[in-house]
Amino acid sequence: MSKKSSYLKSPDLLPVKHADKKISSFGFMLMWVGMAVVLAAFAIGGAGVGSLPLGWVIVAGFVGCVAVGVSISITADIGIEHGLSFPVYMRAPFGTVGTHIPSVTRGLAASFWFGINTFFGATAINGILIVLFNFDNWFLCFSIFAFVQLLNTALGIKAIERFADLAAPVIIIISIWIYSTLSGRALEQGRDIWVWVENPVTGGAAVTAFFVVVFSVMGFWVTLAADIPSISRHIKAPKHERNWFKRNKASLLGSLVAMPLAQTFIIVIGAVSYIAVSNADPVIALQEAASGIVLVILLVMIVFAQWSTNIAANLVPAATIFSNVGGPKVPYWAGVFMAGIAGTVVQPWNLFDILIPVLLIVGGILSAIVGILFVDYYVLRGRRVNVPDLYESKGQYRYLNGFNVAGFIAWIVGGATASILSNYSFVVGFVVGGGVYYVLAKYWWFKKYKQAEIEDPDDDKYLGITVGRDWIIKDGEEDKDKTIVG
Repeated sequence: MSKKSSYLKSPDLLPVKHADKKISSFGFMLMWVGMAVVLAAFAIGGAGVGSLPLGWVIVAGFVGCVAVGVSISITADIGIEHGLSFPVYMRAPFGTVGTHIPSVTRGLAASFWFGINTFFGATAINGILIVLFNFDNWFLCFSIFAFVQLLNTALGIKAIERFADLAAPVIIIISIWIYSTLSGRALEQGRDIWVWVENPVTGGAAVTAFFVVVFSVMGFWVTLAADIPSISRHIKAPKHERNWFKRNKASLLGSLVAMPLAQTFIIVIGAVSYIAVSNADPVIALQEAASGIVLVILLVMIVFAQWSTNIAANLVPAATIFSNVGGPKVPYWAGVFMAGIAGTVVQPWNLFDILIPVLLIVGGILSAIVGILFVDYYVLRGRRVNVPDLYESKGQYRYLNGFNVAGFIAWIVGGATASILSNYSFVVGFVVGGGVYYVLAKYWWFKKYKQAEIEDPDDDKYLGITVGRDWIIKDGEEDKDKTIVG
């Protein structure tokens, strides 16, 4: 077995078998409840009521959640159908070597978000300690909170789901309490949360403000729309189910029901927080609106929320990506701690004020990848994948020295166009990136580098759970055996 072959076949990156899928439909919904409570959502709500009434901010937030939820559900099928993680499938549209460039881009973004959310949670912990013990050291809180999250994630996907089972009910109950507390504070200031707007706009400016909220939400979650296979490969699904909706039921319930409801409510809390104390950060708002044990309980939700968001939405994808780059020498748990280090060195406590612009730009760059994934997986390959070759150094996905040039051209063009039209970055990046990739791959690149599943679109050869297959990757050099487990 060559070093390259061994490198591509890192044990943590092999397809997840049907019997090893641990996340239930309800478990995935609970994970989404925790993941939805993020700093970005609060900031989006606060920025929204700067120009629009709360009602329109809610509508815009919900539209953005549903739209990106559709994208997440579509991409999640890669993990559900074939048990593949994001960086492994990226070998198809970008090449066995090329996958590292867009993957690491996403991995670093996830790491930075880990740092931002950890800082946010650490400020809440620090607030709790001030109330209870008059102890004030936010950096110590940051360090301990980061380590606990890293340890939880390193223990594996089941430990992550178990924490979500604990955190979600607490988050739901306390978030309702937070809303009540902050809306009461706003009323004390003489501000009706459903009417008050800081600088109201009308006409075209209102339309622009509406879509800024929509695409800000999409810009944040497009990161997960790209690498959701790293999580969805652990979601339970029925074998021999050819109906796409039935097969992806768990994913749909999480991404199109739990996420829009939970995320929109968190946007509301950010908006009400801003109305109440002119600050979208609920930690600061709560410290002004509550005190004593009530404040402690409310801040506990902030801590739990950042914890559950980080371990599922940031650390799992980043760890999988870093493990893919490092091969067998970098196991999953090592990738987890690498993500933690990367997320700390950027000093996330200095990044809050640039969240919205960053969301729009990063969203556009990554939405181009989502468009490319959609076209590659659904339009060109018809969900059929020559999975064993994804793990071969000389297989069909090697292309030109390990690079799929069509994928990179499409990514550059799509990402650049989305960055220029940043207010509509998600749609622009998705459409342009996917469109350019379709033309280049179909009429140029795949003419040069034939793809077995496109040349011979046989379900029995190239589908996974739909035909009852577990993909078994052998250790032998250039081995292409496929094992069907009925």
